[in-house]
Amino acid sequence: MPYVNIKVTREGVTKEHKDKLIQGVTQLLQDVLGKDPNTTVVVIDEVDVDNWGMGGQSITAYRQRGK
Repeated sequence: MPYVNIKVTREGVTKEHKDKLIQGVTQLLQDVLGKDPNTTVVVIDEVDVDNWGMGGQSITAYRQRGK
């Protein structure tokens, strides 16, 4: 039973985007590894940009500095 966790920033990710991600990842695991789609679990976590860091700072600060 594959388990895939996708983390994205909480910025305009629609239900349709999530549906496509879940369908696409499930299909990819079936195509590449022969996994049963009925037992494939995909979880999407949306993270606020203040809680996501890159380059030693939050994404909010990173973007404000333009780096």
